[in-house]
Order: sequence, then structure tokens, then C-alpha cells
Amino acid sequence: MSKNEKIVVGISIGDLNGIGSEVVLKAFQDTRMLEFCTPVIFASVKLMSFFKKTYGLDMSLHGIDDLNKIVHKKINVLNVWKEPVQIEFGKEDPKMGAFAIKSLEAATTALKNSAIDVLVTAPINKSNVQSDSFKFPGHTDYLAKELGGNSLMLMVTEDLKVGLLTDHVAVKDVPGTITRELVEKKINTIHKTLVEDFGVVKPKIAVLGINPHTGDNGVIGDEDDTVLRPALDNIRNNGKIVMGPYAADSFFGSGNYKHFDAVIASYHDQGLIPFKTLSFGMGVNYTAGLNKIRTSPDHGTAYDVAGKNVANADSFKEAVFTAIHIFRKRNDYKDLSENPLKTNRKKTAPKKNS
Repeated sequence: MSKNEKIVVGISIGDLNGIGSEVVLKAFQDTRMLEFCTPVIFASVKLMSFFKKTYGLDMSLHGIDDLNKIVHKKINVLNVWKEPVQIEFGKEDPKMGAFAIKSLEAATTALKNSAIDVLVTAPINKSNVQSDSFKFPGHTDYLAKELGGNSLMLMVTEDLKVGLLTDHVAVKDVPGTITRELVEKKINTIHKTLVEDFGVVKPKIAVLGINPHTGDNGVIGDEDDTVLRPALDNIRNNGKIVMGPYAADSFFGSGNYKHFDAVIASYHDQGLIPFKTLSFGMGVNYTAGLNKIRTSPDHGTAYDVAGKNVANADSFKEAVFTAIHIFRKRNDYKDLSENPLKTNRKKTAPKKNS
């Protein structure tokens, strides 16, 4: 695409009984958003009109039945289904899970076919989406199967990026899941995304230990000594700047994270608790390492406030902006890689004879 073309942002609507519809519509109520991108919501225009009325939003929706009918500077809604939907805000309902997956699958197909440029996903309920045809603990695992590359959950703000060695894995299974091969694969993925997607020339990466105090020389587990340290030594020998393992309990409180371009935690809560404590409401969940771009807000379905018209759309907006930013950075990197002699230096006019 040319730099003047609008980036087409596909949006899967998530759990319809949660706050997904509210934050999506509120994000695009600000018409300035349409100067940055063209949104396509994968749902039903009739249902989105119901949500618009419910939240008292003054905005126009453009219903389409074909992605070839996308109109720029409008909020497009692709009709993924036509049947009526009974909304019960705050209720966990497998029927809503089925609609969430219909939306996700249609949006993912469009992403794979380049009918949309990036995908932003509203929150799903990981329990009620399970079925005979969908057996994934979340978006990341599903997209890892559908798209090419090596996926890594990366939580992002402008100043903080936290990746995970293991994401939706039970705590009891974490030590056995982390191998030298996994550590090297994940660090290589995050190094690549820092360079290609965020424009970091020489990334500095910190790695948190698996055990408390990184095992205290084997007193509290030996995985840090037998798995993590040898893997990090090997990565450093290949020229990457990777430091650690660091004791996780003091790493964020001390401000040490500020010295690095990214931090890799060993498991979900080790990374996401400090990330959300520091950045909740402004963070973005980015699935790094894939051949296509997907982001989402840093919150869940929020059943407790669903339908009350109090949900904050800031994190969803950040997810949209982050997807656009990464798309542009990735294209710039690809362009420079394919044209290594290309330069933006202005030609100097020849001097006139005096």
C-alpha cells in the first residue's frame, strides 16, 4: 500500500455480554480516529446499532456484506451473521462465546487474505469460547496456529515492554515447560520484533528468573542454573545483549526495567502483574513474532461493569494506534532491507560559479 492509503483495521467484537462493543464504539466515536485508519468491525450492523443506542452514542455505522465494499472515513461493520442476538450484559454465556469466535475466525481469514491490514481483538471469555472446533486458551494460541511465525505475548506501552516465556500455562507446569530451546526461541523472537516492529537498533533485553531469587544457587530450585543461565550464555555468545536472570521480586520496584528495551518474564503473572500495575488502562497486548499484526487492549470482558456505560476506551484506542505504528515500522524495515542502498539524503545542488 502507498503511504497515503488508510490502514484498514479489522476488529473482532469479542464477548457480546462484556465491554468489547462499548470500548470499540467509544474509540471510534472520536471522528479523528478515521483520519488514521479505516475500521471494519466483524459482527452485525443491526447488533452494533443496538449497542450504539444503548450507550447513547452519536455516530454513523456503514453496514457491508462484502469486504470489497469497505468505505474509507466510515465505521464499517461487516455482517458476519444475520440472526438476532439476545444480549444479557454481565452474563457468561456459551452462545456469546460462539458469536465471539465467528467474529474472530472471519477477521482472521480477512487478515490472512490481506483484506485487512491489522487485527485488533476485543476481549473474549476463555471459558465460554471452548467448543469441539475451538480448543485454544486464548487469542495468542489460536493465531499462532492460523498465522505463520513464532508467537510471543508482548505487553506494550511506549516505555515498557514485557514478554513471556510461557503465557497461559498452569504455574505447576511452568518449570517443565521452560527449556533451553524455548528460551532461545522466545528471546530471538522478541529481539526480532524490537528491531523490525519498534525500530530499536541494538535491543537490550532483561530476563527474569524462574525461581525466587533465581534459585539461590540451587537452594530454591535448580532450573535457573541448569536451563536459563546456559541458554542466556549461548544467546550472548551470538552477539545479542541479554542480561539476567534477575530476581523478579525487586526488578520492577527498583526501576531496573527502565534500563532495558524489553523484559522477558518466565510466566504469566510474573510479568503481567507488574506491567498492569504500572500501565493498566494504557497497555496493549501484542502478539509478536507472527507474519501478521494483532493487538488487543490490556483488560478482559469486565462483566461487572458491562452495559453500565462506564467502560474506558483508552486501552482499545492504544491497541489501534499500536497496530498502526507496528504496521508502518514493519513496512519501513522491509523496504530498507530490500533496498539497502536507499537513502533519504537530499541531493545537494551544484554550486554556482562566482
